[in-house]
Amino acid sequence: MGYSFFFFLSSGLFLGWSLGASDASNVFGTAVGTKMIRFRTAAITASVFVIIGAVYAGSGTSKTLGELGSINALAGAFMVAFASALTIFLMVKASLPVSTSHAIVGGIIGWNIYSGKPTDVAVFSKIVSTWILCPILAGIIAVILYLIIKLVLRKSKIHLIALDYYTRTGLILAGAFGAYALGANNIANVMGVFVDSSPLHGFNWKNIIELNSTQVLFLIGGISIALGIITYSQKVIKTVGNDLMAMSPIIALIVVIAQALVLFIFSSTDLRDFLVSLSLPEIPLVPVSSTQAVIGAIMGIGIAKGGKGIKWSVVGRIAIGWVLTPTFAALSCFILLFFLENVFNQVVFLP
Repeated sequence: MGYSFFFFLSSGLFLGWSLGASDASNVFGTAVGTKMIRFRTAAITASVFVIIGAVYAGSGTSKTLGELGSINALAGAFMVAFASALTIFLMVKASLPVSTSHAIVGGIIGWNIYSGKPTDVAVFSKIVSTWILCPILAGIIAVILYLIIKLVLRKSKIHLIALDYYTRTGLILAGAFGAYALGANNIANVMGVFVDSSPLHGFNWKNIIELNSTQVLFLIGGISIALGIITYSQKVIKTVGNDLMAMSPIIALIVVIAQALVLFIFSSTDLRDFLVSLSLPEIPLVPVSSTQAVIGAIMGIGIAKGGKGIKWSVVGRIAIGWVLTPTFAALSCFILLFFLENVFNQVVFLP
């Protein structure tokens, strides 16, 4: 297999690390921000479950990115991932909780333009439509949960100590589910561009643990995400956990559950097949932005409470990051592909 593959894969690992550094805030940012869970507990829980989700439920969304741009050269895949990772890293340095989904889509489009490959407008429209639908759906789910929990707490007489215990437990369980959904939905952003050119083989350990070649690739990517969570996610956790809107522990729990449900909806092949069997509309399996889901949930609850607690200046700064991310990723990918091909004589696309 050679060492060249792992060299080119390094950009995907960098992207995975960047995703972990940025998107862990979406899973446990509200819990850590409200001081209900220690960062160490959050980081370990998120790391374990993001790997499980990536390996066992990450195949659905990767197919959609392959339809957007089938990157057929290893050096090209390297640069798409590198441009996306560089974009995310710079945004994280600016404390902006941006979307890895936006970055990788921008990188793929940059590769499409450079290689002269057509971008499937239907697939691109489907992806962009989920960018709009994702925060709206998260906001709706959060408002529904907020109203239900508010009614339950009003009618029940739970002692404050018991309520605190239930909330902490709920935040850990919801965070674990959120990390699983993050791995399942967003591993395509990290390793999806390498699927077509990967030389990796499957793995079988005593017929107990059996992984196909794609799952082995996703396992490597999941580990890189976990390392990003552990080493560099605290900075962005502050923005999502504290800056956008002051939250009670109950609100934090609702936000985590809403975010996790949205990511699960857009990554579950079983749910999609079940709905199709009932003759209901098919849910697109698309890597969506966990950042958008969390912020949509926070905004939904804030609006339901009258909108007074939302810090709109922070919302505006985050929105600017969402616009800049795919644009910068596409432009930087195009420029870097030129240098990779003409200066380093690498084949970045095949006819």
